[in-house]
Amino acid sequence: MRLRTLRRVIFSLLLTALCHPQTALSEESTLSLMWWNVENLFDTVDDPSTDDGEFTPRGAKHWTRKKLLLKCIRLSHVVKSAGKETGTYPDILAFAEVENEHVFRRMLCFLPRHRYRTAYHPSPDNRGIDIAVAYDSTRLRLLENASWRVTFDGRPSRDISLYRFEAGTEPFFLLVNHWPSRSFDRSWTEQGRIAAANTLRRVLDSLRRCTQNPEIVVMGDFNDEPGDRSLSAILGSTTDKTAFLQNPSGKLYNCWGESPEKGSYRYRGRWQKLDQVLLSEGMLDNAGMRLAGKGFSCFHIPHMESEPGGAPWATYRGTEYLGGYSDHFPLLLRLALP
Repeated sequence: MRLRTLRRVIFSLLLTALCHPQTALSEESTLSLMWWNVENLFDTVDDPSTDDGEFTPRGAKHWTRKKLLLKCIRLSHVVKSAGKETGTYPDILAFAEVENEHVFRRMLCFLPRHRYRTAYHPSPDNRGIDIAVAYDSTRLRLLENASWRVTFDGRPSRDISLYRFEAGTEPFFLLVNHWPSRSFDRSWTEQGRIAAANTLRRVLDSLRRCTQNPEIVVMGDFNDEPGDRSLSAILGSTTDKTAFLQNPSGKLYNCWGESPEKGSYRYRGRWQKLDQVLLSEGMLDNAGMRLAGKGFSCFHIPHMESEPGGAPWATYRGTEYLGGYSDHFPLLLRLALP
């Protein structure tokens, strides 16, 4: 994209953001959560402690302040578009592949009158990418948070983080994940995802021992699909709601069972469901918080597609700058409050 064209796009999007801010947020009887792998939300500064050199003006991807500005505008545009469906900005944002809290806060600045607080946990990932969480501080209280280290091949991978929230008098748990990727050899990297699944399983078992029928939301880019061993065997996750409700003990419901979409990510022409939302039994019973009707979707608007009905419009393909939003579509979850 030529510099003059890039400037025009930035100006147009920024003008739209300023002239059409979100109207006053209404209090609804639901909570909405957004999960999104935003594809490398980096600042432009070289951090000597991480391998982020390619995301600098002189790096392989020639990552500049103008490109970062456009990225922030695009991401905030999607959050605002999702808010039009739910009536408010999502109550919780969980964004993967964020370099640091500063650049995450910078993106939030493009959401007029937002009421977010950040809950940021830095992971030991060698590229310096984390999962950033923001929550509407007028509707939710963050009671506590913790994290668990995942090691793969003797090295630390991205941590699994737990957040305990309260909505009114309703407590619930949120677990966010970004498991080791499928890069290089899938069979070799699967060991890392199995390690992450075992770590997550231990956390879930602990929550179930300490809390009767806990209400748990698990979100993430698992880099495995719903039928893979890490999800189906170790976590007991299933997209079959009927089978889950008949025997939910120790299992999780995979919300892709609610959607006809082919996936949130497309690789070499094949759609994949690497991004997933999993719910505990407590989110599908009739007590307390629960999955709302039509409460799950793979969210995308035409602007986010590389072509009508096509794959996500990525920011990069290799080192080629495409100027898009992300190589993943976000997931939206709505929970009904009692």
